[in-house]
Parts: sequence; structure tokens; C-alpha cells
Amino acid sequence: MSELDRLRDAMRITERPDATLDLATVLREGRRLRTRRRVAGAGVATLAAGLAAAVAVVVIGAGPKDLPTVPPPVADAPGPPAATFPTPTITPWHTPAPTTPSSSGADRERPPSPLGQVVDSKVSYGTERRVFYFVRVQVPGVPRVTVGLVAGRRASDGTLTTDLLVNDVEGVDRSPGFHQIGYDQRTLGPPVPTFGYFVGPAQRIIGTVDGRQVDARLTRWSVDQQVVIFWFDPADLTPGDQLDGIVARDAKSRRL
Repeated sequence: MSELDRLRDAMRITERPDATLDLATVLREGRRLRTRRRVAGAGVATLAAGLAAAVAVVVIGAGPKDLPTVPPPVADAPGPPAATFPTPTITPWHTPAPTTPSSSGADRERPPSPLGQVVDSKVSYGTERRVFYFVRVQVPGVPRVTVGLVAGRRASDGTLTTDLLVNDVEGVDRSPGFHQIGYDQRTLGPPVPTFGYFVGPAQRIIGTVDGRQVDARLTRWSVDQQVVIFWFDPADLTPGDQLDGIVARDAKSRRL
């Protein structure tokens, strides 16, 4: 017989006329019943906690296929990239002082020797002319960059003075397309026109500055006819002004 049944029997005694209420029995059976209910309730809570822990273990131990996939955050789509150009490597050179028989005989620093023909830009500075020519360069860790383009001056006696030297600092110096572009950064001496070189069948090179298009003058390198040397006349583009964009077109005006 359960505790609840015993409690009910104790209380039914009061229904008989000759019965005497056994209050102690009623209270004792009631306390036993409440105690068992509390124990049962604690057991249910413990079981619920155990189930929750089991679920947590399943989730933590699940493999990638079992876990819900959370999509990564998506950034706003970028707008069209602005026209950018690689920063040129600029090496200033100075005309060395002439040696005399009484000098110590130590080797003096001299401008690098041109590779191929020297290009006359037809831009004059008194008795000197602006010229462009390639020279050999070495870039540590970049074995496929072996040449750089010089903006120099040639005196009436043929002496060359190197003003600016630009060259690639990565990749391949003969890869198709535009390479380093040189801008005037001198504080002394005559200004240097914006210049550079392009590899490919370019027949026309057009720069854009402040919404205005400017055609460059160009010629091919005598050593490699795929290499096009170009420069902008100072009358058309002020030396030092940064280009907003530049394009090359072939003989059929197709963009390269």
C-alpha cells in the first residue's frame, strides 16, 4: 500500500460515527508523502540537467558536417579602383669632377653606360638636350629586373648626365604593359618631363590629367623593338604633375 493510500485510510476513519480521529497518523503519513514528492522532484531536475549536458557534448564534439554553417560577414562591394601607378625607384646621379694626372688614381663614381641608342627628346636646356636611355640595374631578390630607364642630359661635347633612373622593383622588366613611370622630383637643375616605357605594339600613348588627354611622344628601344620609350612634352604636361590615368593603343586604335 502506498503512502497516499495510508493517508486516505486514516482520514476515512472520520467518516464512521464511532471513529476517533488519529491526528498523529494523518500528520505522519502526510509528511512522508511530501518528502517522497520532493525527492521525486529533485530526481526529475537532475535528469533534465543530465539531458542538457548530453546535448552540449554532442554539439561540441560534432564534426564540421554536423555543425550549422555560419556565413562569413560580407563587406560592402568596393567601387571601381582609382588609377594608380607603382612608386618609381629614383636614383639621382651627379656629373663627376674630371680627373687629372695628379689625382690619386682612385676610381670615381660615373654614370652608368647606356644600353642601345640614346634617345634625343628634342627638349633643350641651353646647350644641353634632354635624352632617355636604358642602363643595367640590379635589384636584390628580383633577378628578372635587369634594366632601368634614365632621364638624362647630353652636353654639346657628348657628355651624359643622369638625372633620374626608374626601374621595376618586382616582376619582370619586359612583361607586357606599362612599367615604372618617372615624375620630376628635383629641386635643382632643369625639370624632368614625365616619362616611362611600355612593352607591346603601342602606336599611341595617352595620359589623362584633370580630365584632359595628353599624347606622349614615343620611340622604340634599339635593343628590343617591343619596348616603347615615351615622354610628355613639358609644354603639354607640366613636369611633376601626376597623371590620373594612362592608356596605350595599337595601330588600329585598340586599347592594349
